[in-house]
Amino acid sequence: MPLSLAALDSRTLWEPRDLERADRIVTVDAPAGCTDAQVEAWLDWADIAPFETTSASLSAAIEDYVKTLTVADDVDLVASLRLGLVTPAHSQAVTDRTYDLSHPDAEQGLGAEISQRRAERLAVGAVEAVCTALSRVTEAVDRCEGPQADCADPACNPALARAAAQARLAGAEDLDILRASKGETPVAPVPAARPAPLPLIALANRTKIVASPWPIAGLMADGDVIVIFEADHAQALIDTAGAPGILLSMPALAAVAGDEVLALVESLCVLWSKALTVPDQPLNIGLGGLGDVALSAADPVAFAGDVARVVRKAVGTDRRLGGIVDDPEAHLRLGLSAFASTEVWQTHDGDIQSRLRPSIAAAIAQAGSDIASAERHLFGHRTLVNAPGIDHSALRGVGFTDVELDAVETALLSVDSLADVFRAPVLDPGFLRDVLGVTTDTSDLLTTLGFDADAVVQADAWVFGHDDLSGWSDAPEALSQILADAAAFEARLTSQYLATLNAPDTRALPLDWSASLDDVAEKLAEAAQMGAQTVRFRRNPAPADFALDLPALDDRHRREEPSTPPPSERIVEKVIERDRTRRKLPDRRKGYIQKAAVGGHKVYIHTGEYDDGELGEIFIDMHKEGAAFRSLMNNFAIAISIGLQYGVPLDEFVDAFVFTRFEPAGRVTGNDSIGSATSILDYIFRELGVSYLGRHELANADAEPLDADGLGSGKADELVPAAHYISKGFARGAAPDNLVVLPFGRPEAAPRPVSPVAADACSACGDFTLQKRGGVWVCDTCGIAPSMQGG
Repeated sequence: MPLSLAALDSRTLWEPRDLERADRIVTVDAPAGCTDAQVEAWLDWADIAPFETTSASLSAAIEDYVKTLTVADDVDLVASLRLGLVTPAHSQAVTDRTYDLSHPDAEQGLGAEISQRRAERLAVGAVEAVCTALSRVTEAVDRCEGPQADCADPACNPALARAAAQARLAGAEDLDILRASKGETPVAPVPAARPAPLPLIALANRTKIVASPWPIAGLMADGDVIVIFEADHAQALIDTAGAPGILLSMPALAAVAGDEVLALVESLCVLWSKALTVPDQPLNIGLGGLGDVALSAADPVAFAGDVARVVRKAVGTDRRLGGIVDDPEAHLRLGLSAFASTEVWQTHDGDIQSRLRPSIAAAIAQAGSDIASAERHLFGHRTLVNAPGIDHSALRGVGFTDVELDAVETALLSVDSLADVFRAPVLDPGFLRDVLGVTTDTSDLLTTLGFDADAVVQADAWVFGHDDLSGWSDAPEALSQILADAAAFEARLTSQYLATLNAPDTRALPLDWSASLDDVAEKLAEAAQMGAQTVRFRRNPAPADFALDLPALDDRHRREEPSTPPPSERIVEKVIERDRTRRKLPDRRKGYIQKAAVGGHKVYIHTGEYDDGELGEIFIDMHKEGAAFRSLMNNFAIAISIGLQYGVPLDEFVDAFVFTRFEPAGRVTGNDSIGSATSILDYIFRELGVSYLGRHELANADAEPLDADGLGSGKADELVPAAHYISKGFARGAAPDNLVVLPFGRPEAAPRPVSPVAADACSACGDFTLQKRGGVWVCDTCGIAPSMQGG
């Protein structure tokens, strides 16, 4: 060992740290420079359960771990762990089978394996969807307040019918739906914690892949497949995958050893290779933070090759070595992150903030450039003073005063976009309405005020900064390519390290979540043509708010048995999508009053309609009921009316309240459609469902069929005066006195000839309904004969 790690460790300050774990405070001894996230990761590695103790010792856990290793010289092992120079790590395992695509059946076998994995992945969601749909079937029966037989009958329980149809669409069998309606609801199994499927290995011919990449690209698009072009590389990958490994923190090594960092790397590799493995056993040695250290080297890529040669020398030239440690927890324990312009760090007060990466800041300073300029480019100025496109003078020109500008400047310190600043409550609603003329809350106020999109983008970048230093105008020429794409810089270093180490490269190339098969094929052919040792893709996750914009299902999309006749078409709901604004009723509106008695208790229903006949409000009056009950029903009616005016479908209210059971209940008198009800609410929403939705299955009166016009009793072949149905006061004389309702709709059992009848005007009521019957003139409206009319 070129220097005494034990001596360095003895001078390291460890201090107690209070962490909240599993809703309790745990005191942990940890190095002073570690973040809370690092300490948490070390506790997880040491398998210290938070619910078993209120104090923990990382130092003791490290010592206990080293005692399990097979070496006697454990002092430097303990010191290297305590100093954060190295941590045990694991690499991802792969399948031990290689699909040689030169074999005629290999591609089919690989496709079958991927299809099986896809089926297992989809099955989890399918089972959960079916169980959820069946549970809603059970809930539809449980919520019903009517007779048990009716509640379990889809013909009588509309909510059950809809839930059963959705269960069918989800894939449930009708027998399962029947059992669910009887209370036998299956419980969705909790998926067992299982590791992700191991990557598959496909050995391919480079020339054939370049010429025709689509067959294998189709498999890679939906599965974790590693395409390798050399058989030796495939075997090396199988040997090193899952083998013991370590992760070295290159920034920590450089901080301890300085210019002797390569010597320290060699010493640690020798020490840990003996501790973890026996001679000739495969080993993985990964480098974390290689870009941070290589950035200060004269030739960063050559430095990466030098590190690889030192590692190979330390462990032996004949041993299988892997150089990729795909272990996020190991990186977190050492405080390592992907090489980028910024990094997240924890202040002494415990706050989490972003800052310019220290290694990049040092390189910028060494090149003679201004670090403050780079920070302003990344994190912005947090002010609109002197901002391009939109500054204070531009805002004053559209009506802003010092009061609004002060509010804007204060808000810029705590938000992340201009849209969050230029809106209420930062700006007073009165100012928005009276001065700017904006009557609604908008997320694009600046565009509304006349600023073009380019000006908004420039001002936003000035205030809040950029994602990286790729567009920094003051970037040193020597660092311009590195700062333009930090991820590509680190990728080149890793490629050099793996190539010099002669280790398989299992890194996955990022693939857009919406990439098509052609996109995958193009990337695969390009990588093969560029001489890549291996090709592996990893599709990025879809946005959290991604959802397909699907049209509403209608009955034509529902699954039906071949023998089932198509259902008759019926419009249940009208206007599916509405703004969440209240639709105002006309000041003078139509409606009707229905008087009835439920169980001997009189109920008056008043309805109010929109101009198109849609129900917009109801009033409920009870006769001689207690003040509390009457007030409760009045306020209930107000709540229903507000819901209707905000677009809640009447069908939803009907399904929710029919079959509710409470007193008064029983026989209904005074309503020709409803003969009995289980409660006042059951009666009210049966009446509304029949009258406004055509839900005649809710009618239960044993009465004569309605007449042809559906509005009252009578014969279908008789003329009905329109005054029976049109309010004379509402019409204000606009309806003629001789207006009648023509018979229509319901055919008779057998057609009968009807001779035309001439009707004269009645001198008593004025209706043209005076007809001669049996030699005597009789008015069909008022029933008065001419002899009774005095003339």
